[in-house]
Amino acid sequence: MNRYPVWKYAIIVVVLLVGLIYALPNFFGEAPAVQVSAAKSTVKIDASTQAKVEGLLKTAGLTPDLLTLEPTAVRARFATTDDQIKARDTLQQALVPDADDASYTVALNLVSRSPSWLTALHAFPMYLGLDLRGGVDFLLQVDMRGVLDKKAESFAGDIRMGLREKKVRGSAVNRNGQTVEITLRDADSVEIARRLIQDQMPDLSTVETQQGSEWRIVASIKPEAARRFQDAALKQNVTTLHNRINELGVAEPVIQQQGIDRIVVQLPGMQDPAQAKRIIGRTATLEMRLVDESAEGRAAELSGGPVPFGSEKFLDRSGRPVIVKKQVLVTGENLTDAQPGFDQQSNQPKVDLTMDSKGGTIMRDVSRENYKKRMAMLIFEKGKGEVLTAPSINGELGNRFQVSGSMSVAEANDLALLLRAGSLAAPMEIIQERTIGPTQGAENIKKGFDSVMYGFAAIMVFMCIYYALFGLFSSIALAVNLLLLVAILSILQATLTLPGIAAMALAIGVAIDSNVLINERVREELRNGASPQAAIHAGYERAWGTILDSNVTTLIAGIALLAFGSGPVRGFAVVHCIGIVTSMFSAVFFSRGLVNFWYGQKKKLKSVSIGTVWRPSTDGTVAAETK
Repeated sequence: MNRYPVWKYAIIVVVLLVGLIYALPNFFGEAPAVQVSAAKSTVKIDASTQAKVEGLLKTAGLTPDLLTLEPTAVRARFATTDDQIKARDTLQQALVPDADDASYTVALNLVSRSPSWLTALHAFPMYLGLDLRGGVDFLLQVDMRGVLDKKAESFAGDIRMGLREKKVRGSAVNRNGQTVEITLRDADSVEIARRLIQDQMPDLSTVETQQGSEWRIVASIKPEAARRFQDAALKQNVTTLHNRINELGVAEPVIQQQGIDRIVVQLPGMQDPAQAKRIIGRTATLEMRLVDESAEGRAAELSGGPVPFGSEKFLDRSGRPVIVKKQVLVTGENLTDAQPGFDQQSNQPKVDLTMDSKGGTIMRDVSRENYKKRMAMLIFEKGKGEVLTAPSINGELGNRFQVSGSMSVAEANDLALLLRAGSLAAPMEIIQERTIGPTQGAENIKKGFDSVMYGFAAIMVFMCIYYALFGLFSSIALAVNLLLLVAILSILQATLTLPGIAAMALAIGVAIDSNVLINERVREELRNGASPQAAIHAGYERAWGTILDSNVTTLIAGIALLAFGSGPVRGFAVVHCIGIVTSMFSAVFFSRGLVNFWYGQKKKLKSVSIGTVWRPSTDGTVAAETK
């Protein structure tokens, strides 16, 4: 009746073992480290970077505890902060000789002290939020007026070019704030301009007026289109900030929209706020220019001769010089999309580019006049330019064309990313800055940890006194619940904040409630005269329905918080929901396994240790029996 088959005990052992392994990294703490990442989008971090860092540290007499190569950075872990600072200074001096033209970012960081065998099993500690780990918190204001001004300027250029193509003479197109004013000579020109705007620019609304012999059309951005442009700019800024902050190696940064025109950036564990400001405010622009194919240009490119007048020399991603003309054909402002793919004919990786109408017209004219010549794509960061690629023009280009050649799939993905998110869509400024020191974070961790442990200890003492051995079983199940909760959060690489610790404390109370229901149901069966084995069986079977109902209703509330909440509320909801799931396993499945293991083998069981059982006596009074 009260015996588990071997496979159920095997499940319990496996779950406990996995939970212990993935919860362990949280108890090793963090060590000071130095991270080297790419400061330019065109710089790659690979094994040669790791070897260079290792050689520089060895020359300086520094031996890191651990040196790892990650997809975006090289990290060196040290035993003391003194070694960390010395290593940072050594690497900064060797890898960043010119701060205005830095190829690498050398940042202070904190990494887990977990042993390598745990890391090999992909067992990592939970991320800690800003309130626990310390760090910096920025509130950025996005210039939404600038977004619409920039869009109006783009519309003005498109209208100006469209009227020129339709040979409308004597027209003048000017941007006035967020509106475009078009001055025309006659009614026929007005009709052409009106159709041009209606057909190609549905986001504009127009008002026509006549002043003497002149006609005027005032085009303004529709309110719904303005909101769409602003939302798109805000989302692009968030994406670009994500790409930039990845260079700092911050674990689980928080970058999210606040209101309609603000962005919150939280960097837990960030030890250098000034460096974070530099990364956030960095500008990057994309330009397309023709390669100088003259004899002088080729000589300068191949043999290092003088650069011809009207041209400039840049290096490509492999370090080879490319001579390009100074005239800028189009910029990143004209690029609307870039997606990697495969050429259907050659099955080679490619990048599909989409230009706005102005950029498409320019590319069409340039490609007709420069067939089979090369066109370079350059990205400028911190005033320094580098050539991303310089393919040949193999046909007439327009709004949509592709870039292909000798590139791998990874290179095509990287190029598409660089072209899409190289610069901010709208200017921003930091309007609020808050720094939380590591000491305050450590104090928050201690207080949160103490609250959970004191609550756990108090519940354990009460359960052991009130329910005797069954209370001990419940306490062990409660410890398993806490272990599994920490393990699952670590596996999911969730970010733990103070509200999350509060949810842990709540999870303990919710979990023990299930054991109280079971123990009281067993007591009730004993009071009704059931045998100990039958009381145990009936107690777990009949309490299950109540436990399921209560946990499901609580889970629904948690899911609602998860779906509609944000920030701290969402962090609370994640831990709360996971705690409910783990409590159902520990309080029912695991605790019954303990009870079955202890009592299930006893065929002639006369009593169970579950505290005082109150049962009515034959004369109508109430008698107490301790078992």
